[in-house]
Amino acid sequence: MKQLLLLSFSILSLNVFCIGKDIALKSPSKKLTVTITSKSSGLSLHLQDSKKSILHADAGKFVFDKAVNQDAYEITDIKKSSSNETWHPVYGEKSTVSNKYNELALTLTDKSNLKNTLNVVIRMYDEGMAFRYIFDQKFAAGLIINEELTAFHFDTDHEAWLTNRAQAEYKKDKISSITEACERPLVIKQNESTYLALGEAALVDFARMKFKQNENHQLSIQADLEGAVDLQKANFISPWRYVMVADSPGKLLENNYFILNLNEPNKIEDTSWIKPGKVIREVTLTTQGGLACVDFATKHNLQYVEFDAGWYGNEYEDASDASTITVDPKRSPGPLDLHHIIDYANKKGIGIILYVNRRALEKQIDELLPLYQSWGIKGLKYGFVNVGPQEWTSWLHDAIRKAAKYHLMVDVHDEYRPTGYSRTYPNFMTQEGIRGDEESPSTEHSLTTLFTRMIAGAGDNTNCYLAPRVTEKMGGKAGQMAKAIMLYSPWQFVYWYDRPEGSPHEKGGAGAATGILMENEKLDFYDALPTVWDDTKVLDGEIGEYATVARKSGDNWFVGSMTAKQDQNVHISMDFLNKNGNYEAMMLYQDKDDLKNNSVQVEKIPVNQKSVLSRKLSRNSGLAIIIKKIP
Repeated sequence: MKQLLLLSFSILSLNVFCIGKDIALKSPSKKLTVTITSKSSGLSLHLQDSKKSILHADAGKFVFDKAVNQDAYEITDIKKSSSNETWHPVYGEKSTVSNKYNELALTLTDKSNLKNTLNVVIRMYDEGMAFRYIFDQKFAAGLIINEELTAFHFDTDHEAWLTNRAQAEYKKDKISSITEACERPLVIKQNESTYLALGEAALVDFARMKFKQNENHQLSIQADLEGAVDLQKANFISPWRYVMVADSPGKLLENNYFILNLNEPNKIEDTSWIKPGKVIREVTLTTQGGLACVDFATKHNLQYVEFDAGWYGNEYEDASDASTITVDPKRSPGPLDLHHIIDYANKKGIGIILYVNRRALEKQIDELLPLYQSWGIKGLKYGFVNVGPQEWTSWLHDAIRKAAKYHLMVDVHDEYRPTGYSRTYPNFMTQEGIRGDEESPSTEHSLTTLFTRMIAGAGDNTNCYLAPRVTEKMGGKAGQMAKAIMLYSPWQFVYWYDRPEGSPHEKGGAGAATGILMENEKLDFYDALPTVWDDTKVLDGEIGEYATVARKSGDNWFVGSMTAKQDQNVHISMDFLNKNGNYEAMMLYQDKDDLKNNSVQVEKIPVNQKSVLSRKLSRNSGLAIIIKKIP
């Protein structure tokens, strides 16, 4: 009895208490509560806020390759802990991150076989709930998970934003309409004041999870692993499964540090070589084009030049050797003296990034990484990587760790979506897994991306400026400027299809002659644009409709605002400014006539904390604002 009383007292001190056979765990401010019920087949988790039920989750049951009894589990041990810390990322959307939670580690034991144990770790944050599985190493050695039966149950057919691939279009539909596995984060609107984001964090050596409809219930979704999981190769631990909860889509986005908190801290001791920045893609694969890009980057405060596919041959041919500089004649006539360009760039403080397709990486990575370091390369873009199955998940994260060993930063392209590993290895700068400007997304789709995909973390959106698609499909130049603020990426690729004035204009490379970056263009905005931030505030927004995001860099603020299908009267309160400061706001926008003429209007206005900036945005357009503190 004394032992039970001691346990009860200790639990109560951590906002944990027992209700009959149930255990309840509260978030630090008691905003959210999960009630844990032990069942013979695992655990039932009932998540609720102070007013209502949010969802029920089933946790702790799997389909293995061997017969394993999971019908006689009971809780045999409870360990409790809590965290109340702040940490400072190497870079990010905030310079300081709060990591505050209450945690229970529950041991489930099979009553018929005491060697069969499973630990379920549950964390409650004010931002949401997360849980993961830790398997007994002796019992689980040699076990293969064929299916994970984690499921989330709802009592209403809520609206959700669905996509089946990382780079596919989002569609707003009902939970009951899910017919194939859909991507995470999965954003769900329960009502006007409750939005959820379901997903996974710390995916390193496991198979990727998506969500499918539970075959037994139309209003339930279930984990859908992309292939079997060898538990030994997974180090006997699963990724976190999470449910973020917020009163608006903007607050979900503001709270996306939640996913970083579920990952291990930075493991790179010396991070001085890890440098965010703006990137221009060299599209001609020529020496002349490369030198012109370096000169342009130097003049316009860009930090990197990236050489994309084709510099070492046809990226899709296994015979192409990424240790050689052999221009693919189908992409460019050359010539390309890459070593001369690297030396020239390094002297001017500009870094060179190289694209390498996964075919070359898979067979040459241990040769290529030290070679590229010896060349003076600063980073790599891993292209068309295999994602999903456990084998390729492990391979990719190992490839990121290997790059860190040689002081190489990484941008992972195509179907990979982040789960927070950039906290652990911050040389992992950014990734695609986004329907970016290469796909000419509508303004509506970009505003959906903002509140869905961007919850997961940085997105390489391949920001365009002069390409015809900007005015034809994507809401104009000012909208592109706004997106560069709103869609976060520590490596921000800009001018994606454009080339500097001194570059070859008519031959070779992607984008042909779609845009020549002349000095009469309004490039000052991109010159001034940071790519990482001290603070981020989502001031307003509805998924797919409109949004305004403010980000702080030093004493200055950058604000991006966009609207989709309807004209929007935008009123932006400057109450986030320092109350003792005076500022000047430079507003860049396009009215209807400006959109037709592809011209940008500039207006400069003195502002302070009491100011409200107002403009009427034409549908499918944007507004970018640079707010500088006046000394």
